[in-house]
Amino acid sequence: MSDTIFGKIISGDIPSEFLYEDEYCIAINDINPQAPVHVLVIPKQGIPRLVDAGADDQALLGHLMLVAGNIAREQGVGDAFRLVVNNGAGAGQTVFHLHLHVIGGAEFAEGRMAG
Repeated sequence: MSDTIFGKIISGDIPSEFLYEDEYCIAINDINPQAPVHVLVIPKQGIPRLVDAGADDQALLGHLMLVAGNIAREQGVGDAFRLVVNNGAGAGQTVFHLHLHVIGGAEFAEGRMAG
């Protein structure tokens, strides 16, 4: 996965300011934010898409969710944020290294995905 932009950020080949880092993941601001808060939580393990994760990735996936919640609280949107995972090009995934979008700080219109 080091050939993706996220792999290069994780390895230090592309400089980036980390909002968070631990042994399993990093969090950075999205370079094209869709809301006042738009943070990416990226696992250091290179999983291309969510559907490529296996049972042995269960703990990592849970960890990413917990980190996303902590980031939302730290960014001041802990009571109202969206957590988005795009899976595949048809769903809007452009970097094939699994990542979670933590999006908040704006009113979200109700839509088909609401509920």
